[in-house]
Amino acid sequence: MAQCRRGTMRSLRPLSLAVLTLAGLSLGLPFAECATTPSAGERFQHANEAARAGDYPKAIAAYRDLAVAGQASAALYWNWAQAAQAQGARGESVWALTRAREIEPADAAITRALERLREELNLDPAELAPEPLAQWRRWARWLHVDLLAAALLLASLIAPAVQRVTRRDRGRVAAWTSFGLGTMLALLWILAAHAPRAAVVVRREAALLDAASPSAESIGSLREGEVVPVLARSGGYLRIQDSAGARGWARIEEVVPIDGDRP
Repeated sequence: MAQCRRGTMRSLRPLSLAVLTLAGLSLGLPFAECATTPSAGERFQHANEAARAGDYPKAIAAYRDLAVAGQASAALYWNWAQAAQAQGARGESVWALTRAREIEPADAAITRALERLREELNLDPAELAPEPLAQWRRWARWLHVDLLAAALLLASLIAPAVQRVTRRDRGRVAAWTSFGLGTMLALLWILAAHAPRAAVVVRREAALLDAASPSAESIGSLREGEVVPVLARSGGYLRIQDSAGARGWARIEEVVPIDGDRP
């Protein structure tokens, strides 16, 4: 099993001891309880210690709590993936690594780990990337392409005014160049934002159902670790399409959306 990453948790630094004491007294709260509440970083460290000790269910539960609390990071999902794989849940490991890749698409270690899992699960490369626009959406979000497009479009509006002040012809060229690039990036951003969401099959032999109902009948089974596009959602069920083109419903605890936290 790979070693846990330390990472950096997005947590707020505690205030000074004196301020906390006064706040606790003014609200009638016992200061001892406030003082002993572990920070997000400490909880992350405790989860890593549980994973190193072999208590993978405890570690995964702690990682899940941190993610739900808004403390998600690539390091958290990386460690979650290692713990899941160590206890044999390779589909959940694929999901966690995919979540980590959404946050840090340039991390080569995440890409290599996903490739190893793909080979272990005997999946085709297309079964981990069913949507061509998903990769662009990931990079666009990471590079803040929306902000870049807005900046270029704003520059195209400012350039003519600069041209009038400086009386240089290059201002018009710069304006049209900025407008063209900004428009192209904005259109790509909109296109990627409307691409179908995806989910990962986290349970072996997960059932593909004919309806979003507890009484639904199975019409097939899904491959563990496969990434599938999400077509619709109804309660605790997702309508998906597998790599063979079969469509049906799946339980959300068995096929988990990439942009959501593991139930």
